Amino acid sequence: MRKIIDSIWDYIRSNPKKLFFQVTIAFFLLWFLFDDYGIVKRIRMEAEHRMLLDRQKIEQKKILDNELRIQHADAPDSIEKAARERYNFRKPGETLFIIREH
Repeated sequence: MRKIIDSIWDYIRSNPKKLFFQVTIAFFLLWFLFDDYGIVKRIRMEAEHRMLLDRQKIEQKKILDNELRIQHADAPDSIEKAARERYNFRKPGETLFIIREH
């Protein structure tokens, strides 16, 4: 163990500038990769951004569907459709089949 420590100190004494630059570069790379604004955080943020954009598209589509439903709400066919889909209403003599997605 003592030999290893002595060899490390010999290397440090013989190449102080080289060691300083190696440590500085290693520190800079670690900072560049793992800092609050580093590459790793940036990649995570980009993935979250893409997920949120997809979610926004889905929600925008729901808003458009609801706006169309509101515009056509006074039509008798749409009222009947909503009653059948949402509240499982049926006409006398009809058989009702409920199919649910998992």
